[in-house]
Amino acid sequence: MQYISTRDMCVQCSASEAIVQGLSRDGGLLTPYYIPKLPGNAIEELAAMAYQQRAVYVMKQFLEEFTVKELTSFANAAYGPDKFDTPAVAPVRTVTDDIHCLELWHGPTCAFKDMALQMLPHLLSASLVKTEEQKTACILVATSGDTGKGALEGFRDVDRTKILVFYPKDGVSQVQELQMVTQEGANVGVCAVHGNFDDAQTGVKRLFSDEALREELAGKGYFFSSANSINWGRVLPQIVYYVSAYCDLLRDGKVQPGQAINVCVPTGNFGNILAASYAREMGVPIEKLICASNSNNVLTDFIRTGHYDRNRTFFNTISPSMDILISSNLERLLLTLTKDVEEVKGYMDQLNATGSYRVSGRALEKLQKHFAGYCCDDDETRRVIDRVYKEYQYLIDPHTAVAFSALEQYRSETKDETACLVVSTASPFKFSSSVLEALGEKTVAEGLDALDQLTAKTGIPAPAPLAGLRDKQVRFTQSVNKENMVDAVRSMLG
Repeated sequence: MQYISTRDMCVQCSASEAIVQGLSRDGGLLTPYYIPKLPGNAIEELAAMAYQQRAVYVMKQFLEEFTVKELTSFANAAYGPDKFDTPAVAPVRTVTDDIHCLELWHGPTCAFKDMALQMLPHLLSASLVKTEEQKTACILVATSGDTGKGALEGFRDVDRTKILVFYPKDGVSQVQELQMVTQEGANVGVCAVHGNFDDAQTGVKRLFSDEALREELAGKGYFFSSANSINWGRVLPQIVYYVSAYCDLLRDGKVQPGQAINVCVPTGNFGNILAASYAREMGVPIEKLICASNSNNVLTDFIRTGHYDRNRTFFNTISPSMDILISSNLERLLLTLTKDVEEVKGYMDQLNATGSYRVSGRALEKLQKHFAGYCCDDDETRRVIDRVYKEYQYLIDPHTAVAFSALEQYRSETKDETACLVVSTASPFKFSSSVLEALGEKTVAEGLDALDQLTAKTGIPAPAPLAGLRDKQVRFTQSVNKENMVDAVRSMLG
């Protein structure tokens, strides 16, 4: 299978080349030329398999140059018992008869990014061999909170890689920051950026497109790659858990063969819900994709109007991983909607020049056929956390609460009671302070003490990776202005 740039059909490469490059040289995103269809009986067969086997089956459809033996080795290493605290890896928790929660936070960093970032290092290392790349990969990451730690943990001490993570200073939770700045490993670096996530993400893209810097680093034996969801090696493992979730629902008798479900995803950079869309294209019976946003509701407005406009107030919310106004992976969906790289390039040029664009009526019609968009503010997020805990004895984090709110709004507006898979993207203990406030606590402990307070409140133990942060030493304290991110790169690489 060939991969093309979302902005230029003439840019074509293999899967391994796409994974190594991360981002196309023209600024576009490397994307499969087509989405393969699952055979008619595949879901029924996969329902009887373990998560690791499902991962091999799905990824093989897109990675023709990788052998089943290779992928099996990668899946067993990425999703084994030393990484995830449940054999199910990504278990589906039934909340009500028609609401099921896909829990994606049972990995080493307690967030959904583990699902892809435990797999990506294996894919990248193998791809370096397949492409005969001799230089060391310098992986640049911009994070709104969870990608950073997931990438650092995944690439820690991986041969022929260095990884540098940029995060917005004062724009992540205390636990998220502590997870990153205490990261162990000889090949890792962490740097705070004075600005928001969009500043960090735009800065990383600028570094990728800096020809002079690329030549300078090549002379030192390095090349840039990405672990953000702009890298296809990040998106592909995410498709797996949507296929797997439907298999679990089928296996457990929650749905009948072929019965459609809706999927509701808390969304920031659009990679997670994009993976659900690709799973639908592969043949998973998904009817509506409900895109849930917080007060940074640029995606809600886009889905409703076709007008993408990042020229708006940026909010720091209690669901910080969604505090994003430039949703990079939306570009891949635009190619699906338009089938026209020139049209997509035009939209991206407008976005870079003016901060906004408006899609054609034809593209908007296709978008609204499968997507719905809803948003809520922090007050509503807190109310939902409290309500879900009291009504269902189910503790959720702020991002998952945004999704529950979006589902409630969607059902109220459309009267559509189709069974829904709500995606739970992080352990509530990653955001203990916000969860405690939502549950009515007037005085909340600082930092890691909030973990103990939440356990005392609910009787639920904190995940071991978070509780273990108390024993970690802070290693990284560097911060830079958004214009000077290159200094951090040069400092790390010498």
